[in-house]
Amino acid sequence: MDHPVVMGILNITPDSFYEGSRMMEEDAIRNRIHQIIDEGGEMIDIGACSTRPGAEMASEKEEMRRLAFALEILRKEAPDAVVSVDTFRAEVAKNCVKDFNVQIINDISGGEMDRAMFHTVGRLGVPYILMHMQGEPNTMQQTPHYEDVTSEVIAYLSRRTQVLRDHGVKDIILDPGFGFGKTVEHNYQLMADLSYFHELQLPLLVGISRKSMIYKLLGTNANEALNGTTVLNTLAVLNGAHILRVHDVRAAVETVKIVNATPFRE
Repeated sequence: MDHPVVMGILNITPDSFYEGSRMMEEDAIRNRIHQIIDEGGEMIDIGACSTRPGAEMASEKEEMRRLAFALEILRKEAPDAVVSVDTFRAEVAKNCVKDFNVQIINDISGGEMDRAMFHTVGRLGVPYILMHMQGEPNTMQQTPHYEDVTSEVIAYLSRRTQVLRDHGVKDIILDPGFGFGKTVEHNYQLMADLSYFHELQLPLLVGISRKSMIYKLLGTNANEALNGTTVLNTLAVLNGAHILRVHDVRAAVETVKIVNATPFRE
């Protein structure tokens, strides 16, 4: 990865935290696919099971039904697109790779919610996005606690990376898990320390798009969080993020272009 790339979010859920990202109908899905590509997104991340706090989690059968519906459309509209599937279920990951040529698995749980995930990804031979989350989706924001959030997240990712390699997974992307079992203060500390994650010598994904760390700080809501998202994406790129996972693709692509065009002095 010789330059930062933008991953556009395609949510096939009725209850994503950001209302503007919910796509359930065929025309809406088709339009979103073309929007991501036309605005410069180089990856599409598709998810069908909301993991926001308090959300009712879709069953495995329902998650796969939604994904199959959307992935069939996606592969007709953009057969060559680089696609990741946002799932913590090993069987869903396997079906998406084998039936729809999905190239990346994006697991919010770091393999903790389905112990078959690492073995499955190793056998599939696809890249895996390893994210840190303290707790589980329904409880993760109740009482998050760390002695040193940055060192603890890095240590966790380091340990799980080794387990992945033991299972034969060769291509690993790290995600600090902004908003997953962290307070607002924890999230901003991680952003300030983002460059430390390069010690693990793996690509780094940052996903802060319209999250509560922005609108809680500013006293607004997810619909009004684009400007804050752009500021944080700028900081992320300046600190070496390789992938920006976003709702607003054009704004993120412009952020990358502007940062790359600026000749900073060392």
